[in-house]
Amino acid sequence: LLSQFDPDNTGYISTEKFRSLLQRHGSELDPHKLEVLLALADSNSEGRICYQDFVNLMSNKRSNSFRQAILQGNRRLCSKALLEETGLSLSQRLIRHVAYETLPREIDRKWYYDSYTCCPPPWFMITITIVAFFLYNGVVLDRFVLQVSHPLYLKNALLYHPQLRAQAWRYLTYIFMHAGIEHLGLNVVLQLLVGVPLEMVHGAARISFVYVAGVVAGSLAVSVADMRAPVVGSSGGVYALVSAHLANIVMNWSGMKCQFKLLRMAVALICMSFEFGRAVWLRFHPSAYPPCPHPSFMAHLGGVMVGITLGVIILRNYEQRLQDQTLWWIFLSIYVIFVLFAIFWNIFAYSLLDLKLPPPP
Repeated sequence: LLSQFDPDNTGYISTEKFRSLLQRHGSELDPHKLEVLLALADSNSEGRICYQDFVNLMSNKRSNSFRQAILQGNRRLCSKALLEETGLSLSQRLIRHVAYETLPREIDRKWYYDSYTCCPPPWFMITITIVAFFLYNGVVLDRFVLQVSHPLYLKNALLYHPQLRAQAWRYLTYIFMHAGIEHLGLNVVLQLLVGVPLEMVHGAARISFVYVAGVVAGSLAVSVADMRAPVVGSSGGVYALVSAHLANIVMNWSGMKCQFKLLRMAVALICMSFEFGRAVWLRFHPSAYPPCPHPSFMAHLGGVMVGITLGVIILRNYEQRLQDQTLWWIFLSIYVIFVLFAIFWNIFAYSLLDLKLPPPP
């Protein structure tokens, strides 16, 4: 249809012709999608619409400048908020709830509400949680609770141990082992309450990147800053997601419309502080299996650093190309430099410092 109004193949049509197209075929479109198209027409000061912008909008691909133009047009339209709509089904109300929990801009919430199909479902966080639970209960000592005071916990092939740092998989697989039922329980709750909604909105690729980046940063932080200690638990990935989410809420405080956000932020911070305090206390508590100390707490801090840098950039740029964001490249470069530094540290520093490590399990 657009080609009929652009016989010279310039890639543009006038906003008047574009509006006439919307009036003629608007009934065939979703109301929210039609609203965004009208905002696109209203945002253009040059009197013409770029065909590529139209394609990007219909295919859910947006640049930052394109979204800003849509936002300006949407403000002029002063349309009804998604929260005011009635007669929604249970699934529609759930999707709307997730949108208001995670997205600070009304145009983004409507965009997500229109485009979400639950295909694929938020499989990554659910899979990680299920695997962690069953490995925790089935593999470790064949017991329900893994006790770090039990000497056999160090013999597990998944946790990170400084003497076995050449086994590269341990920098990732340590997340499936936890130091007690309270450790596992809190991480599982945070993964499901925070990770699943974030994955529903931003997709498995972006959320899994933040999670895995936090996991790797956590184990590498332990290997650099707490060189004698092992590490267990998924706190690196969990703290990356939660800290990114909380930082995004603070940075967009007026735009976030989730209920009781101050109370919920306080509860989340208390839970995170409790878990971090427990990890610090456990680390410096006399070990029941000397000379190996208890698991380190540095993975928590590594996850937080990933969350407030890479994580925030990802959550702030919903459905936008990250390669267009300068801060994305800055933080990604810092992360890569840290990973490379930690790799060289693990290769050379342990021998150069002549550090006395606990014996291998």
